Amino acid sequence: MSHRKIIHVDMDAFYASVEQHDNPQLRGKAIAVGGGQYGVVAAASYEARKFGIRSAMPGRKALELCPHLIVVKPRFQRYKEISQQIREIFYEYTDLVEPLSLDEAYLDVTENKKDMESANEIAREIRQKIFDKTGLTASAGISVNKFLAKVASDYNKPNGQKTIHPSQIIDFMEKLPIEKFYGIGKVTANKMHEMHIFSGKDLKERSLEELIRFFGKSGNYYYNVVRGHHKSEVKPHRIQKSVGVEETYFENLLDEQAVFKQLNIISKDLEERLGRKDIKGKTLTLKIKYKDFSVFTRSKTQDVYYGDSENLFETARNLWQLRPYDKPVRLLGLSLSNLNTHEKKQISVQLKLPFPDFE
Repeated sequence: MSHRKIIHVDMDAFYASVEQHDNPQLRGKAIAVGGGQYGVVAAASYEARKFGIRSAMPGRKALELCPHLIVVKPRFQRYKEISQQIREIFYEYTDLVEPLSLDEAYLDVTENKKDMESANEIAREIRQKIFDKTGLTASAGISVNKFLAKVASDYNKPNGQKTIHPSQIIDFMEKLPIEKFYGIGKVTANKMHEMHIFSGKDLKERSLEELIRFFGKSGNYYYNVVRGHHKSEVKPHRIQKSVGVEETYFENLLDEQAVFKQLNIISKDLEERLGRKDIKGKTLTLKIKYKDFSVFTRSKTQDVYYGDSENLFETARNLWQLRPYDKPVRLLGLSLSNLNTHEKKQISVQLKLPFPDFE
């Protein structure tokens, strides 16, 4: 049986590492890109992560966990510049590159431009070239499909790589903690824990019917990936349709000022995500879920792309005024669609070729 050779390359604390590289005074220090009192952390250095700081964490919480945290304003143009340098390295090996964001991508190197047999060696070369060109480190995962490569890339971070050979897949998946499964978030993991599913082995013992009953369509995904089956191909022309941010509140928002404060935070978070992926959009949608779980959405499309977070926030405020009634708010969300991604579409061909030896 032939297998594909898939590499997932993931830069190590990308934004924070760029800032530490460009400013030697920040090296070895706990820094967060973005955040502050009212923002959201876009990235945290490894020194900051020791204090429990993670991306998407509210800046106020990050400062509580680490009072000496240095907050750095994002420089997305600089991140895009370096990301382009990194992608140029990827294309030296294959045209089958599927970027997930500025700092990570899948590569199908089954057939590659250098005729190299070893996917391990390709990953090592790519990581070394990235370091030589940018001064930054990357981690990589190598396996037969995207799911396994993604999981593997997180294993030896930072500045490491891991291969899951076809002969190791079953054993690896059975031992894998359920929290490490790509696509299983905290809520789903807790639900699985309640069902006494703590590892891949526990998950594998559940029938397809049972998983679908408890998790809907996702049950089919869980049933297959735990068996090493994930057929999604590397899609170099993958087009994103929308980008959004949602926040559910443990305490319902009871007044307009509280809502505006949260919309301002969400607007900044959305701006950071758009910058991360170099995406713009013309249609902004506000989503409101109330305490009684009723949902209201309203959108506004404009002729030009939305600009910064202030533009997003001002439009969100106007959409808020169109709500049909006042009730405690449980969830707020903002999303952009009608994106510029179609302008970036590159036509490429997905090759399906076997290879004899996976290494």
